[in-house]
Amino acid sequence: MKPRARRPLRTGRAAAVLAASVLATALPATAARATGAHAPVVPLRVATYNIHAGTGEDQVFDLDRTAAALRDLRADVIGLQEVDVHWGARSEFADEARALAEKLRMRVFFAPIYDLEPAAGTTERRRYGVAVLSRHRVLAAENHEITRLSTQTPDPVPAPAPGFAEVVLDVRGARVHVYTTHLDYRADPSIREAQVADMLGVLAADRGPKVLVGDFNAEATALELAPLWQRLRDAAPAPAPPIRRANRSSASTWSPSHRTSGSPVPAPWPRRPPTTGPWSRI
Repeated sequence: MKPRARRPLRTGRAAAVLAASVLATALPATAARATGAHAPVVPLRVATYNIHAGTGEDQVFDLDRTAAALRDLRADVIGLQEVDVHWGARSEFADEARALAEKLRMRVFFAPIYDLEPAAGTTERRRYGVAVLSRHRVLAAENHEITRLSTQTPDPVPAPAPGFAEVVLDVRGARVHVYTTHLDYRADPSIREAQVADMLGVLAADRGPKVLVGDFNAEATALELAPLWQRLRDAAPAPAPPIRRANRSSASTWSPSHRTSGSPVPAPWPRRPPTTGPWSRI
């Protein structure tokens, strides 16, 4: 069985495909100095991108094209969703996480949601999930569980499952936690509501600067996402007419104290003006 089939585009509901949300920000040099109004800042450009297993709107699989789109973001860290690793014919059984990391000369951490037996005639396990690409050194990484409703089993029930990726990066001496997620796509918001609670529980256990990116499969104003905005600052650009099937279901958030710095990164949506912190810790 394959992950869910791509649904036709509906305003505010479809995942971003061939587009990304980009966050240009800066973080305190050390967590200990994070609350200082004049704490040194280190620039960090972050993006999130649903690669749709390397297939574009034209339904053509082209990982070189995907890599080129990611390269154009000029981001230091990129959260990826819908990543295939030896998954099937649709992506030519490629290890997309490793291939994109090699093409972009970035480090990668892959966090599978599904990890299945090899397909007939192959030896590699079939895996599908999210990934984080980074130009900075990865100090630690973990694949956390959140509530999911499986697309791979008949008559699924909500249950903890992996696929919430966390990496701890060394950003010029600052330890920065970056998370990427892919929330449930169904119209019923109950699974996303549980996933938001699970993610906040993970984030609350970590100290220091945090960035959460991902495909939330919901508008920023959706009630099930409200707890995020009580604890984190929404860093995604404001909504705009769709460009390459982009919308606000892809989002970036951050916490705790930091200041923005430098010029905005070009992105498919108009960006908000830079904002000065500090913000509250979780």
